[in-house]
Amino acid sequence: MNRRDFVKDTTAAAVGAVALSMAPAALAHATSAPRTSAPKPFKLRYAFDAGQFSNSAPGGVVDEIKFAHDQGFTAMEDNRMKGRPVAEQEAIAREMQRLGMTMGIILNNGGTGFKANGSLSTGKPEERDAFLAEVRASIECAKRVNAKWMTSLVGMTDPKLPHGFQIANVIDNIRRACELLEPHGLVMVFEPLNVTENHPGFLIHSNDELYMLMKAVRSPSCKMLYDLYHSQINEGHLIYNFDKCFDEIAYVQTGDTPGRKEPGTGEVNYKNVFKFIYDRGYTGLLGMEHGKSLPGKEGELALIQSYREADDFVPAAK
Repeated sequence: MNRRDFVKDTTAAAVGAVALSMAPAALAHATSAPRTSAPKPFKLRYAFDAGQFSNSAPGGVVDEIKFAHDQGFTAMEDNRMKGRPVAEQEAIAREMQRLGMTMGIILNNGGTGFKANGSLSTGKPEERDAFLAEVRASIECAKRVNAKWMTSLVGMTDPKLPHGFQIANVIDNIRRACELLEPHGLVMVFEPLNVTENHPGFLIHSNDELYMLMKAVRSPSCKMLYDLYHSQINEGHLIYNFDKCFDEIAYVQTGDTPGRKEPGTGEVNYKNVFKFIYDRGYTGLLGMEHGKSLPGKEGELALIQSYREADDFVPAAK
């Protein structure tokens, strides 16, 4: 995740303004004052990214879960989950279950997904076996933490193969993985990463091609992750593409651009986008995979406020 340092002479003034504008529930937790009422529920199901509230809840991920729950969040995602000790994974699962929260994505194939000169695209048996080994490890982790979705990556291009052959190899590898996942009801969610700012050489970087891949695989364990940050950089037309891909989308992630920070810090009109997602009938999670524009606790309060503001839309009449 790209994170640029925020340094401005007016930070103190901005922080003060943000803190004054925060919902009472957020300020109550930050000042350790007792909260007298639950925060207003969000219209959409935002999943905070583990680590985003580490200043407000410095006791670790379980502490963050409690803090986020107090602010009205009902889900968490964690790309680093597979690397956590099993005991910590189990503690996270227990706390989320106790609070009635939903586990969002965990990262599936971070090793093979960013390997140079292709991985799934090469058609090599050793690359396939390495990918399937990651899938098997993801299944065990997902069962421990009650996760259903796992971020998966089609990988980098293989310059030695024509594009069509690469896509055929990817389809074959994903189908093999789906045979492992389907009995457990688990879902790989694939996203088109941007190639101009973060991931040059990534094989699939448009939603229409990824949509075509989903239709070719045809498995309930293979769906799209509609990443608003990457999609805005790659192609824009966020509402149009979401509508066209809707039947294959199982997960959404947010992040404004430029900067990959919270909604309202870049060029995307998130209130309009969230309204469309809601009106379209999407009931899944929206993972908050981005950084913060301000440091410390103040930045975390600003993050919460940004979602309150973007979520403050008027749904279409039914």
